[in-house]
Amino acid sequence: MDPDGLAKAFVEHYYSTFDTNRGGLGSLYQDASMLTFEGQKIQGSQNIVTKLTTLPFQQCQHSISTVDCQPSGPAGGMLVFVSGNLQLAGEQHSLKFSQMFHLMPTPQGSFYVLNDIFRLNYA
Repeated sequence: MDPDGLAKAFVEHYYSTFDTNRGGLGSLYQDASMLTFEGQKIQGSQNIVTKLTTLPFQQCQHSISTVDCQPSGPAGGMLVFVSGNLQLAGEQHSLKFSQMFHLMPTPQGSFYVLNDIFRLNYA
């Protein structure tokens, strides 16, 4: 599969899982994975899932505006940069966000998230 197609498929899977079952994101991370969420660094799959499942909102809906992708490094990694809107349940206005994923291949032929940086973009 071409990198752009792979990035698009990953992004669709990630955000649909985030919006419906955040706990299910754990399998996308490993112990070496790091999430920087609004400046806070969290390492390891378990800690990342704990952070994501304890965010101060229950329901949200991501809508993706752009997905940019580049191959990264000799190991076959990929950088995926996403921008879009985040609609929280009961809120009138959506929030703009950017998120960057560094995906690394697994021996099984899939990818995991090594690095994940998330930022809300305030006007």
